[in-house]
Amino acid sequence: MRSSMSRRGNCWDNAPTESLWGSLKRARVLGQRFATRREAMDEVIDWLTFYNHSRLHSTLGYVSAMQFEQDWYAAQNKRVA
Repeated sequence: MRSSMSRRGNCWDNAPTESLWGSLKRARVLGQRFATRREAMDEVIDWLTFYNHSRLHSTLGYVSAMQFEQDWYAAQNKRVA
């Protein structure tokens, strides 16, 4: 991911990204010591997979991010058809 920088005084652009990184640090990597970069990368990928596919997000109506996206696309396809 690449953080974006908004205009001065507008901090909301980066809030979702900062929240994601904060959750990752608290849940998986804070205080961990990894022997290799690959080990650290695998841990981050495992966590992101969980975060997107399994974790229920309250702002999405208590469904996973992937389920929310699939439901949204299905609704869009119904509207078009």
